[in-house]
Amino acid sequence: MIQTLIRNWWLLVLCGVLEAVYAVMNLFMLDPEGSPTLRTFGLRMTVVFLGKFALAAGVCAVAAGVWRAGKGKSWLLALNGLALSAFGWISIFYSRGRLAFLPVALLFVVMALSLGVPALAAAPTLRRHAPDQRLLRLAGAGAAGFGLGFAALGFGWIELQQPGSYFLWTSCYFGFSAICMLGLGLRLNRLRAAIHRMAASALPAG
Repeated sequence: MIQTLIRNWWLLVLCGVLEAVYAVMNLFMLDPEGSPTLRTFGLRMTVVFLGKFALAAGVCAVAAGVWRAGKGKSWLLALNGLALSAFGWISIFYSRGRLAFLPVALLFVVMALSLGVPALAAAPTLRRHAPDQRLLRLAGAGAAGFGLGFAALGFGWIELQQPGSYFLWTSCYFGFSAICMLGLGLRLNRLRAAIHRMAASALPAG
């Protein structure tokens, strides 16, 4: 699996960039008082536009998990991408309709847990790399926290107090996920470069 992610590191970086753009643009849906506003373009077109970013990020995450993978597929990363793609489709095609919040919240639960579980599982394998181990544990704990938070929102244990709270929650999650994806992708790229250097140094001098 790690070899698959190393080969596809750039897809993780691209996914992180798209999620970062989504998080920033989603904040434009709020005015200083925290209520939705049209700002520079209409609300519906904004939701549709953001949905396309989410869909593209989801496709990148799925591809990073399964493309050129052989037997080392990362099914949890692919699941993360599928849930993100589903959220993108909902944003595109249900922007005018009324949809219960629970299905959307459950998609975020799936996204968060499919991001956090691999991070927590991989942390013990990096005993010789304490900084990376701590970062993985923080990422896993943060993702688990978001998962519990969205579950509480979806089942009504926590209420969205202001009209713009939904945009704030989604912006925070996508910002967090973008940091995780970018950090993982760039770390894998450094690992790939180190492996190539080691392989080159092991070749006999011509």
